[in-house]
Amino acid sequence: MNKYLSTLALVSSVLAAPAAFAGERTVTFAVDNMTCASCPYIVKSSMAAVPGVAKVAVSFQARTATVTFDDAKTSPDAIAAASMNAGYPAHPTQKGS
Repeated sequence: MNKYLSTLALVSSVLAAPAAFAGERTVTFAVDNMTCASCPYIVKSSMAAVPGVAKVAVSFQARTATVTFDDAKTSPDAIAAASMNAGYPAHPTQKGS
């Protein structure tokens, strides 16, 4: 019985290990094609619609979007693709924790 419990504990810790590395990340994107006051709203809406995105802050003046997301659910590439599909190509400029 003791060997069974030890084996079960080892297996469950190995299966849970990838979840321990997943977490919240923040990435800043350079966003192209923002030319009017409604552009930041469209960029924010398209990025926020990606599952796993928790927060989006868009700066029209700096032409950037700072996105906080769960890296177990999405990636910077998926967020950039959502912006690109809305007509605003986005490229990561700074990767945060």
